[in-house]
Amino acid sequence: MGKAKTPPRPYDETRSVHAAWRAVVSGFCASLVGIGLARFSYTPLLPAIVAAHWFDATVAAYLGAANLAGYLAGALAGRPLARRVSARATIRGMMLLATVAFFACAHPAAFTWFFAWRFLAGLAGGALMVLAAPAVLPLVAPSRRGLAGGIIFMGVGIGVAASGTLVPLLLGNGLSATWLGLGALSAVLTLIAWGGWPDEVQAAEPRYARPATSLPARRLRALYLEYALNAAGWVPHMLFLVDFVARGLHQGMASGAAYWVLFGIGATVGPVLAGALADRTGFGRALRIGFVLEAGAVAMPVLASGTAWLVASSVIVGAFVTGTVPLVLGRLHEILAHHPAQHGGAWRTATVAFALFQAAAAYAMSFAFSASGGSYRLLFALGTAAMVLALTIDLLACACDRPSPSERPMARSAGNQ
Repeated sequence: MGKAKTPPRPYDETRSVHAAWRAVVSGFCASLVGIGLARFSYTPLLPAIVAAHWFDATVAAYLGAANLAGYLAGALAGRPLARRVSARATIRGMMLLATVAFFACAHPAAFTWFFAWRFLAGLAGGALMVLAAPAVLPLVAPSRRGLAGGIIFMGVGIGVAASGTLVPLLLGNGLSATWLGLGALSAVLTLIAWGGWPDEVQAAEPRYARPATSLPARRLRALYLEYALNAAGWVPHMLFLVDFVARGLHQGMASGAAYWVLFGIGATVGPVLAGALADRTGFGRALRIGFVLEAGAVAMPVLASGTAWLVASSVIVGAFVTGTVPLVLGRLHEILAHHPAQHGGAWRTATVAFALFQAAAAYAMSFAFSASGGSYRLLFALGTAAMVLALTIDLLACACDRPSPSERPMARSAGNQ
């Protein structure tokens, strides 16, 4: 008789390091396809769609909103879908769905056709956000999870950078060719990631499982709110930075686009730098450092409009737009060290809070901009207030709850083993 199989554990010290980092590469590809390309590549495509008379400007903007709505739906539906099939099958399916969406939009069609596919592309991105990283990080040694998470979410930053570089290059061959080129790139990344997903992906918590009585709910609620406020604080840069430079400072579109490229460069390196910092200090402390830097960077356009200040503001905010994601995910793991079955559900809740606040802030700040007669500095002041409030909530939560031994920085605990 053969020996009984030992149930898989979240992290097995005998597991191949190569297999773990192969899974990290798959996670990177998933974030690049689902968020980096499926969401951010649409921004430079929008004026080209209008110029090619596929849709007018108002209708084309609704297509962008369809992607945001789909993202929220995917964040909500990702884990329930994974419970019905498997996380690995769901992740693969969502990467394929995002890829097909590019090809489906390669030729002029009815608005409902484009709306449906942009919604599905957003749905794929939301599901990948809540499933991919939690499937991979349990395979990585605790002392390297910050770096691993940074590499995974670096795909989002590369998508931001590509939106200002690759898409304009592809547009030289025409709008249809650009959609097809993005689809081909997405297909290649899906193929690269296909075999890297682990055989034993962590299962979602039982649908009707009751949380443990000692679940640190107060700290979780504080973290959800901090992450959501961060999403609101980024809106001035994500929506108005280029326009602020081009029209508000009268420097023209070329100058505005240059600052967007700087924003993308920051978004590319931010997750890796933030993850490396977390491996040294612990995720909670790294997150607080991030809040301080973000608040200062969002406030810079309010206080000064010199080139050096704007460069620093663009790069720092861009870095934390993506860098905060692995920090929040790692902080959830610290808080729920004794509740591993709750990790997936908590990350989904954080992602949903993020999506809701970002959408609400986008509408609210657009209204404030119009009502104030076009005051850009008001927008950056509102973003700064959101960041300061997030930091305040975190400090109050730390003051109210002394960390348990299990929540000490992962890097230290790993080093003592």
